[in-house]
Amino acid sequence: MLRGETPDAPPGLPLWVGLGFLSIGFHLWLVFSGLVPNLVTRPLHMALALPWVFVFAARSPAGRWIGAALAALGIACCLWIAANEARLGDQYGYLEGPLQLAIAAALVVIVLEMARRAVGWPLPLIAAVALAYGMLGRHLPGEFGHPGLPLRSFLGTITIAEGGLWGSLTGVSVSIIAVFVIMGAVLNAGEAGQGFMNLASAAAGRLRGGAAKVSVLSSALFGSISGSASANVASTGAITLPAMRRLGYPKRLAGAVEAVASSGGQIMPPLMGAGAFVMVELTGIPYTAIMAAALPPAILFFACVWIGIDAYAVRHDLKPLPREAMPGARRVLVTGAFFLVPFAVLLERMFRGGYTPQYAAASAILAGIALLAFDATLRPSARRFGRRIVRAALAAGEQIAVIASIILCAGLIVSVLGQTGLGVKITSLILSAGGERLWPALLLTALACLLLGMEVPTTAAYVICISVAGPALQELGVAPLVAHLFVFWFALLSTITPPVCGAVFIAAGMIGEDWLKTALTAMALGVGLYLIPLAMVANPALLALGESPGAAILTAGQVGAGLFLVSRGIIAPGAALRRGLGIAAGLALLFGPQVARG
Repeated sequence: MLRGETPDAPPGLPLWVGLGFLSIGFHLWLVFSGLVPNLVTRPLHMALALPWVFVFAARSPAGRWIGAALAALGIACCLWIAANEARLGDQYGYLEGPLQLAIAAALVVIVLEMARRAVGWPLPLIAAVALAYGMLGRHLPGEFGHPGLPLRSFLGTITIAEGGLWGSLTGVSVSIIAVFVIMGAVLNAGEAGQGFMNLASAAAGRLRGGAAKVSVLSSALFGSISGSASANVASTGAITLPAMRRLGYPKRLAGAVEAVASSGGQIMPPLMGAGAFVMVELTGIPYTAIMAAALPPAILFFACVWIGIDAYAVRHDLKPLPREAMPGARRVLVTGAFFLVPFAVLLERMFRGGYTPQYAAASAILAGIALLAFDATLRPSARRFGRRIVRAALAAGEQIAVIASIILCAGLIVSVLGQTGLGVKITSLILSAGGERLWPALLLTALACLLLGMEVPTTAAYVICISVAGPALQELGVAPLVAHLFVFWFALLSTITPPVCGAVFIAAGMIGEDWLKTALTAMALGVGLYLIPLAMVANPALLALGESPGAAILTAGQVGAGLFLVSRGIIAPGAALRRGLGIAAGLALLFGPQVARG
């Protein structure tokens, strides 16, 4: 969604549906087409995204007309880059002539405005400051100045070379993220969402605090394809929040459960809010290995939330779901198939077939499209199929555009960090401020991730933070994958941590509760989000599921026991001394001697 809401579609809906199909067709064609030059595919990716951000999402007629002009200019610049890719490749990032300089300037301004319209002011403001530093930093005295960069070389590296706007981050958005976004749009257009809810209700509805536990399971399942905390709250929360209120849950608890559980979608494989695919590009580690490493911490997070809910259920005497609210076994099986079948195709193609993630996702998309014609009664309908495929095309086109806006702007920042050497200087600052010691450096990095995550989307915050803090952590002995997952998790903290806690704001608004009360309860429920990244560093075997499954499982058991004690100590009723001792014992398990080594 653009800035949390989908506006009314502008006139000419068939045009938008056609553009959605064009975007889907282009990105799926790239999966099967073989090698296409990067300076062709990446500008075309941006060109397809521009109308969605500037026109489709415009909130006023004036904004739509101005947006249409900017989109037309941006498309012309992108097409010029694609048409001249062979010639530009020989320029090595140096702009020739006034036309190229004008195109470069236009592209930079359009990307900044594109990000502003898609996700608000903070991310483009950071990018604008980075650009100003690149052009004016030579005037700064001391260590943080730089020798200066020729304007034509500086802007050319950003706009006409395979770096900056057309760098590896944009390549990930083009070739992998877009395909998985299409998969999510197809599944969400059909019965998969209801399938998540029914399966979660059948698994957890009869338990103490059943409605909240249904929220945890459904959010984990839905988040695995949506990768967005706000989208998760808005979708699953529309069902789980009223159910919790009917059963007498305190408003602050109901909102906190939904906010915390929905935030976990961004750390749950396979999507991880697009972060997994960016991580592949930045680390060179295969996608399947990242999925395997990320799975145990994600399961531990949801287990910790489950433990906290159980403690609240005891405190507030929260009952299971009533029998009439439980779906029948046949309905669970039928609706569950709408997401289990595509997921089975995805996993079989990846793990058994040995295909790339994007090829496996393309196969799952075909399976999902075939299921759009059916509902829970398994009766096909051409009209239903038509409505759903249109919905999928609109959702895919818009969501691809939002992610493209974030990635393009983040790529601009990373390019400036690399060209000016600022990233290396910030790395040195972290090392010196931490006294060359690991844990102070970890806490400084965590604080930076939290502060940056409050202002920009999780994936962009992760990219910026890992660019400057990753080398420092690795220099202090942290393995690359551990460092990346540590930074990614802490970039997510802002979804539940005041003062900017997006998932909490949405959930509190939906339930009609004070946001600060909801946030404090969410922080107690989501304590695993603060502790598990630190436990990854203290217990690297936790991430070794692919190489040493036995060690990973033993370590997960140790970390899980620690989380259980900490969560119960924070939430469960009882004497303060007993709860304090439980928290101390839990922390000792989390950060004490490892029971296994990977």
